[in-house]
Amino acid sequence: MPPSLPIVLGARLLAALLCCAPAQAETASLLASWYGARHEGRATASGCPFRAAGLTAASPDLPLGTVLEVSRAGRAVRVVVNDRGPYAPGRRLDLARGAAARLDMLRLGVARVSVVVVGAVALRC
Repeated sequence: MPPSLPIVLGARLLAALLCCAPAQAETASLLASWYGARHEGRATASGCPFRAAGLTAASPDLPLGTVLEVSRAGRAVRVVVNDRGPYAPGRRLDLARGAAARLDMLRLGVARVSVVVVGAVALRC
């Protein structure tokens, strides 16, 4: 497993994540949705406040702090799992609005994405 990095979620997140990619990774295809302003500031499962503009995600079963590369239609974004969900049947990932915007899926609401686990970080608020 890649080393954990103590970081603060925010503008420096992408730079910190670049060091954490494993040599080989498997890709999964799954249904993702996004959540936004209605949840702004609420505590996530990690204890950190939710930021709609952030590059974070909710997963029902991946460990908190897991770093994912999520791609769709030629676009990709790295996100950190810091929350639990989604709770809608058939969905396996809930992206913060900021991540969903980078994947051009805001109008869709729900989209099939490819996901690769690329590392892990220690979450600190």
